Amino acid sequence: MPKRRGLSRSLPVLIGILFLFILFVVGFISGPLGASLFGDLGLPSWLSVPRPEPKLPAEEVFQLFGFPITNTLLAAWFTIIVLIVIFFAATRKIKLIPSRLQTLLEFAIGGLLSFCQSVAGEKNGRRFFPIVATIFLFVLLNAWLSLIPGFGSIEVITAEGEHVHLLRGANTDINVPLALALVSFVFVEYFGLRSHGLRYLGKFINVGQFFRSLGQLFRGKFKAGLSGLFNGVIDIFVGILETLSELIRIVSFTFRLFGNMTAGEILLLIAAFLVPWVMVLPFYGLELLVGFVQALIFAGLTLVFVTIAVTPHHAEPA
Repeated sequence: MPKRRGLSRSLPVLIGILFLFILFVVGFISGPLGASLFGDLGLPSWLSVPRPEPKLPAEEVFQLFGFPITNTLLAAWFTIIVLIVIFFAATRKIKLIPSRLQTLLEFAIGGLLSFCQSVAGEKNGRRFFPIVATIFLFVLLNAWLSLIPGFGSIEVITAEGEHVHLLRGANTDINVPLALALVSFVFVEYFGLRSHGLRYLGKFINVGQFFRSLGQLFRGKFKAGLSGLFNGVIDIFVGILETLSELIRIVSFTFRLFGNMTAGEILLLIAAFLVPWVMVLPFYGLELLVGFVQALIFAGLTLVFVTIAVTPHHAEPA
């Protein structure tokens, strides 16, 4: 009996492995690698995948009141709708003994809240949680939804008669990462100004020491004036560096997310083209991990920078 039970349990696994092996062989033969080795075997055309033609600019699907609606914008709207549906379904009937969806959502939200509080402290963690969690979930769902088979395969005909893809991963359009980077930038600067007032701008425009030293020079205090003037120039230079670092942060946020997501999409297209059906599966798992990591990096760096912005220089982070 134990042997029969073990055999019955391993039989579905063996069938699955055999099925994947057959798919790999068929995909290899029908793909360009197999065609270069064995020539044209007369296999049906639907077994092969068309040659990928990646396009960096998003494709316009239609216009709404004169505003172009692109496939990446539609994908971003789709992500927002999915998030709303998930949260509505999980919180519509909250129970003491939660359902699976409610449990999963509570685990995710609780983990994000704990992460925010571990970085920014109890009070600030709760203040920063909404925007940090929103950025994380939006970036993550943008990445994961684009991995659904057929997500980017649906084509429509535009008013001009062109064939364009209806949906495309929103993170692969540089405008979406740029918009998120600008939201992160405004969020950081807003809380910095709200916490410190106009003194917060002092780290960008610090000319007080320079002008005080000029005043000392005019009053004949040459030794103190020259020493202070040197320190004033350093303060101005440091302020310029601080300003550049804030602006460069927008660029780094944008291209980090855009580059990783676009490279992942191209990798999937090439893998599916070279060996259809099976070779792309390991890369799907990799892209799931990359999407999670990129969402965590984007939201985590935003949290770190806003925590630094609200923390006085003379005090430790709360």
